[in-house]
Amino acid sequence: MRRGGINQCFLYITKMPITAADLLNDKVLPFFAEQGMSLIRILTDRGMEYCGKPESHGYPLYLALNDIEHTKTKVRHPQPMASANASTRPSCEELQLDVDNWLLDYNNDRTHQGKMCCGRTPMQTLINGKEAWHDKITTLNS
Repeated sequence: MRRGGINQCFLYITKMPITAADLLNDKVLPFFAEQGMSLIRILTDRGMEYCGKPESHGYPLYLALNDIEHTKTKVRHPQPMASANASTRPSCEELQLDVDNWLLDYNNDRTHQGKMCCGRTPMQTLINGKEAWHDKITTLNS
Protein backbone atom coordinates (compact mmCIF):
# COMPACT_ATOMS: atom_id res chain seq x y z
CA MET A 1 0.00 0.00 0.00
CA ARG A 2 1.35 3.41 -0.93
CA ARG A 3 1.52 5.90 1.88
CA GLY A 4 1.80 9.66 1.60
CA GLY A 5 5.13 11.31 1.02
CA ILE A 6 7.80 11.25 -1.60
CA ASN A 7 8.25 7.54 -1.21
CA GLN A 8 10.58 6.79 -4.05
CA CYS A 9 13.92 8.33 -4.80
CA PHE A 10 15.69 7.49 -8.01
CA LEU A 11 19.41 7.14 -7.68
CA TYR A 12 21.50 8.79 -10.35
CA ILE A 13 25.06 7.77 -11.07
CA THR A 14 26.09 11.21 -12.32
CA LYS A 15 25.91 14.63 -10.70
CA MET A 16 24.55 16.71 -13.56
CA PRO A 17 22.03 19.55 -13.78
CA ILE A 18 19.69 17.48 -15.96
CA THR A 19 19.45 14.69 -13.37
CA ALA A 20 18.71 17.19 -10.59
CA ALA A 21 15.99 18.82 -12.69
CA ASP A 22 14.67 15.39 -13.72
CA LEU A 23 14.11 14.38 -10.09
CA LEU A 24 12.17 17.58 -9.43
CA ASN A 25 10.14 17.18 -12.61
CA ASP A 26 9.33 13.48 -12.25
CA LYS A 27 8.93 13.06 -8.47
CA VAL A 28 9.01 16.19 -6.33
CA LEU A 29 6.68 18.54 -8.21
CA PRO A 30 4.11 15.79 -8.92
CA PHE A 31 4.12 14.91 -5.19
CA PHE A 32 3.32 18.51 -4.25
CA ALA A 33 0.68 18.66 -6.99
CA GLU A 34 -0.97 15.54 -5.48
CA GLN A 35 -1.17 17.49 -2.22
CA GLY A 36 -2.75 20.47 -4.00
CA MET A 37 0.40 22.51 -3.43
CA SER A 38 3.38 23.84 -5.34
CA LEU A 39 7.04 24.16 -4.47
CA ILE A 40 7.97 27.76 -3.60
CA ARG A 41 11.62 27.40 -2.58
CA ILE A 42 14.29 24.70 -2.54
CA LEU A 43 17.52 24.44 -0.53
CA THR A 44 20.58 22.82 -2.11
CA ASP A 45 24.28 22.78 -1.48
CA ARG A 46 26.55 24.70 -3.86
CA GLY A 47 27.35 21.72 -6.06
CA MET A 48 27.99 22.29 -9.75
CA GLU A 49 24.83 20.35 -10.60
CA TYR A 50 22.72 23.01 -8.85
CA CYS A 51 24.49 26.31 -9.41
CA GLY A 52 25.00 28.44 -12.48
CA LYS A 53 23.39 31.12 -14.61
CA PRO A 54 19.86 30.20 -15.75
CA GLU A 55 20.64 31.08 -19.36
CA SER A 56 23.40 28.44 -19.52
CA HIS A 57 22.66 25.95 -16.74
CA GLY A 58 19.79 23.45 -16.76
CA TYR A 59 18.93 23.33 -13.06
CA PRO A 60 18.53 27.06 -12.32
CA LEU A 61 16.75 27.39 -15.67
CA TYR A 62 14.29 24.68 -14.61
CA LEU A 63 13.74 26.45 -11.29
CA ALA A 64 13.18 29.79 -13.03
CA LEU A 65 10.70 28.27 -15.49
CA ASN A 66 8.77 26.78 -12.57
CA ASP A 67 8.99 29.95 -10.43
CA ILE A 68 10.90 28.17 -7.63
CA GLU A 69 13.24 30.27 -5.48
CA HIS A 70 16.70 28.71 -5.05
CA THR A 71 18.39 28.98 -1.67
CA LYS A 72 21.90 27.61 -1.25
CA THR A 73 23.76 26.57 1.89
CA LYS A 74 26.52 28.82 3.18
CA VAL A 75 29.99 28.17 1.78
CA ARG A 76 31.83 25.53 3.84
CA HIS A 77 28.73 24.98 6.04
CA PRO A 78 27.04 21.83 4.75
CA GLN A 79 25.32 21.07 8.08
CA PRO A 80 21.77 21.69 6.75
CA MET A 81 22.30 19.01 4.11
CA ALA A 82 22.24 15.31 4.93
CA SER A 83 25.04 13.10 3.69
CA ALA A 84 25.60 9.37 3.70
CA ASN A 85 28.96 7.67 3.34
CA ALA A 86 28.77 3.92 2.90
CA SER A 87 31.74 1.75 3.76
CA THR A 88 30.56 -0.93 1.35
CA ARG A 89 29.17 -0.53 -2.12
CA PRO A 90 25.75 -2.18 -2.33
CA SER A 91 24.10 -2.73 -5.68
CA CYS A 92 22.02 0.09 -7.10
CA GLU A 93 18.87 -1.96 -6.43
CA GLU A 94 19.85 -2.55 -2.77
CA LEU A 95 20.66 1.10 -2.31
CA GLN A 96 17.37 2.11 -3.95
CA LEU A 97 15.42 -0.20 -1.62
CA ASP A 98 17.25 1.21 1.42
CA VAL A 99 16.51 4.79 0.34
CA ASP A 100 12.84 4.01 -0.38
CA ASN A 101 12.39 2.36 3.04
CA TRP A 102 14.22 5.16 4.82
CA LEU A 103 12.07 7.81 3.11
CA LEU A 104 8.86 6.01 4.07
CA ASP A 105 9.93 5.79 7.69
CA TYR A 106 11.34 9.32 7.82
CA ASN A 107 8.31 11.00 6.21
CA ASN A 108 5.46 8.90 7.58
CA ASP A 109 6.37 6.97 10.72
CA ARG A 110 9.14 8.68 12.69
CA THR A 111 7.98 11.72 14.61
CA HIS A 112 10.28 14.73 14.67
CA GLN A 113 10.80 17.04 17.63
CA GLY A 114 12.11 20.05 15.69
CA LYS A 115 10.68 23.56 15.66
CA MET A 116 8.33 22.91 12.76
CA CYS A 117 7.23 19.30 13.35
CA CYS A 118 6.63 19.46 17.13
CA GLY A 119 6.19 15.70 17.52
CA ARG A 120 4.50 15.10 14.16
CA THR A 121 5.84 13.31 11.12
CA PRO A 122 6.98 15.45 8.16
CA MET A 123 3.90 14.31 6.20
CA GLN A 124 1.59 15.37 9.04
CA THR A 125 3.44 18.69 9.21
CA LEU A 126 3.04 19.17 5.45
CA ILE A 127 -0.69 18.44 5.56
CA ASN A 128 -1.18 20.70 8.59
CA GLY A 129 0.82 23.46 6.87
CA LYS A 130 -1.36 23.67 3.76
CA GLU A 131 -3.22 26.69 5.11
CA ALA A 132 0.05 28.57 5.75
CA TRP A 133 1.25 27.56 2.26
CA HIS A 134 -2.01 28.87 0.75
CA ASP A 135 -1.64 32.19 2.62
CA LYS A 136 1.98 32.51 1.36
CA ILE A 137 0.95 31.80 -2.26
CA THR A 138 -1.93 34.30 -2.00
CA THR A 139 0.48 36.96 -0.67
CA LEU A 140 3.06 36.23 -3.41
CA ASN A 141 0.41 36.42 -6.16
CA SER A 142 -1.11 39.70 -4.88
